[in-house]
Amino acid sequence: MHDPTTVQLDGLRTHLLHAGKKLLETTLAPLGLFYLLLQLTDLTGGLLAALGWAVAAVVCRLVLRAPVPAVLLLTTSLLVVRTVVGVVSQSTFLYFLQPSLQNFLIAGVLLATLPFERTFLARLADDFCVFPPALAGHAVLRRFFRRVSLLWAAVFTANGVAALWMLAQHTVGQFLLVSTVGSYGLVAAAALVSLLWLRRELRGHGIRLRIGGGASTLLPGLPRPAWAPPGAGVR
Repeated sequence: MHDPTTVQLDGLRTHLLHAGKKLLETTLAPLGLFYLLLQLTDLTGGLLAALGWAVAAVVCRLVLRAPVPAVLLLTTSLLVVRTVVGVVSQSTFLYFLQPSLQNFLIAGVLLATLPFERTFLARLADDFCVFPPALAGHAVLRRFFRRVSLLWAAVFTANGVAALWMLAQHTVGQFLLVSTVGSYGLVAAAALVSLLWLRRELRGHGIRLRIGGGASTLLPGLPRPAWAPPGAGVR
């Protein structure tokens, strides 16, 4: 029996740094600015600080003609709506109620895009994972994202339920701390399960996934990217 095709991904540290930058930019930084300005000024100051960070991140990319990540566009658009509601109502409960409910919206979108060629989860994954060209367009990966979308729909639903309960029972500071730690803990667990699931799925199709060091090996049936040297291909 011939050796399975091997696809090499960057090291775990690279993926963690890539995902961490996105989380810092789209979630942790605006949340931290909101809480800081809430303590130093008032609710409006906190709301505008969080929104200002998100808008500045989008504008900087547009000015530099850099790609705007889908997750940044999504979070910024939702943050605009949240800020308007928060400024008008002057209610932290309503401000944080919206992202809690948005978990259910995202879960619904994940399920609604299952029939499409490229699911919503696959688009979000581009912002947090670094897939080599040899793997990115493979049919196995597309099928995997359709299946794992069910897992992530359940994760967002669970996050939504937990966030609503925390919001109703605790202060803003407690809500931010516990809901953030709990939410990202659940997301990290789901990400690990997704990675193990991906490795198993690829192995079932004769593809070995390795993480850390080395170059990607081309998969059968896919054209050789422009960067690949002559003779590169399946082992």
